[in-house]
Amino acid sequence: MMWIGDYWWLMIPGLILGIYAQIKLSSTYNKYTNVGTASGLTGAQAAREILDQADLHDVPVEEVGGHLTDHYDPTKKALFLSSENFHGNSIAAVGVAAHESGHALQHKAAYAPLHLRMALVPITQFASVAWQGIIIAGFVFGMFYKLLGIAIAIFTITTFFQLVTLPVEFDASRRAKQQLVRLGLVHGEESVGVSKVLSAAAMTYVAAMVSSVLTLLQFVLMARDRD
Repeated sequence: MMWIGDYWWLMIPGLILGIYAQIKLSSTYNKYTNVGTASGLTGAQAAREILDQADLHDVPVEEVGGHLTDHYDPTKKALFLSSENFHGNSIAAVGVAAHESGHALQHKAAYAPLHLRMALVPITQFASVAWQGIIIAGFVFGMFYKLLGIAIAIFTITTFFQLVTLPVEFDASRRAKQQLVRLGLVHGEESVGVSKVLSAAAMTYVAAMVSSVLTLLQFVLMARDRD
């Protein structure tokens, strides 16, 4: 395809890193899903404890369907945990629940990168679809290089969103591990397991960022060659 161009090889590192990140997350999560915590707390109970200790009694912890669909919704000020992590009392479940609680703590603290990401969500949702539509339209109507500059400008928004996401996710994990230890919800080697689960999850965001940056670079180089 025309849009792949001479710089197709730039897609390879992001693709490899993305596959590795998903395999690493799956294997690490599955491993620690089978390792229970000494406290016996479920993910929902651990999240509730962290939130209550931060005086976030009004933030509900709710169950949601799907696999690893756990998230904190800042618009609803609610924390959602997948069934396996809501009811599970494993190191993985508690670690994921604590991470999502970390986002609620960020929200309370007015953590700047979180608020920036929240502001970017609507335009990023539009941009993630729009740049692909422009690329396809340019290819179909033989105007690929004429529209490439517009696609680059729009895709830059999605890349910036990926960059902003990194500090938000890493900081949420930092807060999660800190609270789990401070409140005595995990002990000794359990904290090591939590760190491994959260690090594996963070790698998926790194992979997405790298892939996005390399795709943007590919488009820029293609546009430069046409000048």
